[in-house]
Amino acid sequence: MLNQDLWDRCISRLEADLPEKEISTWIRPLRVILSDDQMTLLAPNRIVMDRVKSDFLGRIQRTMSSLAAYDVVVNIAVGGTSSDPVRGASSNGSSAAALDDTMPYGRGKLDPRYTLASFIEGKSNSQARAAGLQVASAPGGIYNPLLIYGESGLGKTHLMHGIGNAILAEKANARIVYVGAEQWFNQMVSAIRYGRQVEFKNFYRTVDALLIDDIHFLAGKEHSQEEFFHTFNALIDGRRQIVMTCDRYPRELDALDDRLKSRFTWGLSVPVEPPEFETRIAILLAKADVLGVRLPEDVAVLVAQRIRSNVRELEGALHRLNASARLTGAPITAEFARTTLKDMLASYDRAVTLDNIKRTVAAYYNIRLADLTSVRRTRTLARPRQVAMALSKELTRHSYPEIGTAFGKDHTTVLHAVRKVAELCREDDRLKEDYENLLRQLTN
Repeated sequence: MLNQDLWDRCISRLEADLPEKEISTWIRPLRVILSDDQMTLLAPNRIVMDRVKSDFLGRIQRTMSSLAAYDVVVNIAVGGTSSDPVRGASSNGSSAAALDDTMPYGRGKLDPRYTLASFIEGKSNSQARAAGLQVASAPGGIYNPLLIYGESGLGKTHLMHGIGNAILAEKANARIVYVGAEQWFNQMVSAIRYGRQVEFKNFYRTVDALLIDDIHFLAGKEHSQEEFFHTFNALIDGRRQIVMTCDRYPRELDALDDRLKSRFTWGLSVPVEPPEFETRIAILLAKADVLGVRLPEDVAVLVAQRIRSNVRELEGALHRLNASARLTGAPITAEFARTTLKDMLASYDRAVTLDNIKRTVAAYYNIRLADLTSVRRTRTLARPRQVAMALSKELTRHSYPEIGTAFGKDHTTVLHAVRKVAELCREDDRLKEDYENLLRQLTN
């Protein structure tokens, strides 16, 4: 019989394959009604229903059927509560008129799994986590708004949910609303369509804390920016907390209103960077504990060495290992991981080559490609050369002698370069920034 646990496991599978933005905007707002062999998904409005039907319904049905070990029929409709009559579209191709589109707002729910305590802290995200703790302890205070920015898959949404859950732990009746910017936009369009603008405005301007994901989605949408501008002002004036995530520093968004750019930096803006090696290992081991997966440390090291770009892809690798181990009954070993993740690891190996590293470093420092392999030892050439060698050791599986050959040097020169760059990254903030910038360019 279908149950809530199967649906939760289905969402976990989807999280391993889909971007967090897709999950938070289209999957988490769904409510579910379960029976023996059928599942009905209730969407908050027709926009969500149509998108899920066209892009995700088949995947959901296949995943649920796989988990249940029999064919599951999945229906989707617009609906409010489990007692509502259900009409809509199903995975077997039937369709009917949807229910009332004018549903309550802010349907995104906080995920109880995402807490500040379960967020793995490293050098790449320590400032952001510290800011989250401060906001959770004093919402509406000096860090208002809090803007967390960085590339996809680095834990921004985890931090946002963690802040919301921490506020609720202190004040159980607090009105905390988590919503993706795209979902907020769709709700605003629906409110205009059905003449419910006043309800929409009152809802969002009276919450205790608004957690809005992927705020960059509003760039280029003038009417939406105008509406959010007034919502922002109302919340700040009322000392209500705002937490936002963005894929870059807001002033880099060309199509964002200057008034919003200014306001977004009123409180505190903190970056989240790709996790360093040690943090990647810790993340894998922590995620494995949550899933109840026995992950040997040498396997965590292997995966962390090869997958460097973001947390989501680390989770995807872990989910694949777990699923394969369950299907085959085999223990997770280093050799098992190499075989199971062969295509994934190969794609990373192809993406980062010695030639690619040399071209990227030469372009970054505005020097000729030939300068990286020349015998000249001027500082303007020696430092980029050392950085390129250090990156080659970190991002590829080549040995010191192989890297040395690629740069026209011996292996001791490469070893010295790796140690020197590590030392300089601890002492020289500018070189550390250069190194991290190059890492991001090469692994994304």
